[in-house]
Amino acid sequence: MNVAVIGLGLIGGSLLRALAAGGHRVTGFDADVATRSRAAGAGFTVADTIGTAVAGADLVALAVPLPVLGEVLVELTGFDGLITDVASVKGPVLELARKHSLPRYVGGHPMAGKETSGFAASEPGLFDGCAWVLCLEPQTALDDWLTLAALVTAMGARVVPATATEHDRAVAEVSHMSHLFAAVLAASITDSPLAATLAAGSFRDGTRVAATRAELILAMVEGNRVEVGNALDRVIEELAAVRDRLESGDLIDYLRRTGDARRAWPPAAGKPHEIPAGVAELLALGRDGGWVTAVAENRASVVAIRPETAA
Repeated sequence: MNVAVIGLGLIGGSLLRALAAGGHRVTGFDADVATRSRAAGAGFTVADTIGTAVAGADLVALAVPLPVLGEVLVELTGFDGLITDVASVKGPVLELARKHSLPRYVGGHPMAGKETSGFAASEPGLFDGCAWVLCLEPQTALDDWLTLAALVTAMGARVVPATATEHDRAVAEVSHMSHLFAAVLAASITDSPLAATLAAGSFRDGTRVAATRAELILAMVEGNRVEVGNALDRVIEELAAVRDRLESGDLIDYLRRTGDARRAWPPAAGKPHEIPAGVAELLALGRDGGWVTAVAENRASVVAIRPETAA
């Protein structure tokens, strides 16, 4: 497949590397001249403009920050190939896709990353074993969705079908809130040299994502403002309840229950099985916490796995 990757940071650069390693013809572009030079120096084909990068492409993968995504879509006016993205919020991108009347768009979000960023941090194996959401909406062409699912699973990722709304609600709880909570924890050492000296493994693990570039965190949480706000309300209520339990001496059951939940994560995978490649069946799979590992050549079915605990 001929693929153009627009944006060569951690995710875009890793996608460029993974697709090239998979034998695809890949052209990259980044607005930053130094990044383009770095990618070209690593042996990749890099264009000087978006128009040049997407010329003749079957697929365009957008790996740019959400605030500039609209500007990039303007430059894709007239492109009639398949377009996907890797933004961590899907609702706003879906709105942009509708605004710009993209004829073939499938939203995506690989749940992969690290606290470092930029092309220098990219690696071809970043997506191995990761969950990669591919959005299914009423207007999504199923054949396009399956094309992307086949491409993504070939890179070693697990494709999770979901709507944009379902995705944004879920990532607010397990990803976006994690960044904000890590920031709050990290703030505890800003005015206490003693605390900074005593901080050890639990502090390191709990604050790792606070080291992510602030602009990336901001774009993420602002783009999902409503769902992140709902998640914050829930956590604030939960913390207040924990404080009440601490004062009343009734905290042990809560700690046991949440500890059991953490020890049971990630859930054990069930046995692979085939399901029809239909919208209803795929969305049901995602709502069960399941994922796709392969797409049949005839596109009539997919190989699916559900967690053992799912009904």
